[in-house]
Amino acid sequence: MPATLRELRERRKSVSATMKITKAMELIAASRVMRAQARARQAVPYNEQLVRAVSDVATYSSEDHPLTMEPAESRRVAMLVVSADRGLAGAYNANVIRVAEGLLKRFDEEGKEVEVYTCGRKVRDYFTFRGRELAGSWFGFSEKPSYADARTIGKLLIDQFLEDDDKGGVDELHLVFTRFKSMVSQQVQIVRLLPLEVVEGEEELSPTEQLIPDEYHYEPKAEEVLDALLPLYIINRIHFALMESAASELAARQQAMHSATDNAKQLIDGLTRDANQARQAEITQEINEIVGGAGALAA
Repeated sequence: MPATLRELRERRKSVSATMKITKAMELIAASRVMRAQARARQAVPYNEQLVRAVSDVATYSSEDHPLTMEPAESRRVAMLVVSADRGLAGAYNANVIRVAEGLLKRFDEEGKEVEVYTCGRKVRDYFTFRGRELAGSWFGFSEKPSYADARTIGKLLIDQFLEDDDKGGVDELHLVFTRFKSMVSQQVQIVRLLPLEVVEGEEELSPTEQLIPDEYHYEPKAEEVLDALLPLYIINRIHFALMESAASELAARQQAMHSATDNAKQLIDGLTRDANQARQAEITQEINEIVGGAGALAA
């Protein structure tokens, strides 16, 4: 049954109101994503210097630190999954959840026990709905994470890693988050945070540098320097992942709301044509009724 003119106008009015909302959300996300991207870029120099300091101490010292030692057998692992607190961000949350499920499946096939930590309401609700018990959950700051949030998460995960397996500790810690590539491209990544693997650079050295290696002296001892630097490094990695995820979430939401606005415009155009046709049909019907009535009176 074709819709009446009144129904078409009401539907067009409803779609128009929705389009205003999606357009406003698109503009808000566009303004916030630039600031989120700027915060992530500002953290890069500090991150690079911290990585260099950790690399130097770990490479040129003979200290074995608990955060860098490979376990003899990995039986228990932990994974931190970072998602958004809200929806309406396209496939952002679905992509993170799909990668996390793939990682869980791999650990199950390897016979490892998995402790799941979540950051963001969407992934928390997903695992809770499916009956998976969470070892820890944080939410409420996905769009604008702070260093304090990362420090809270990092300290708990480091303590969990340093704990013995018999007391609920884990042998590995993996991070699932979304890396911001561009406004139209975001990529979900899996990073093993612990045990930390320090890889030396592959820069070409001159013959003199190859014969005379750099000599490092540490005050206090290298072990104490590692005790101070490694937790900072882990917390900074988590903070950087949270900022990358925030920028990715806002970029995905902007794209999703832009597509929703375009679809609403097309729907309004179609409803407008249908309403015009319905109005013309009503006018034609009224004219036919008037002509028919006049003809009947004349007869």
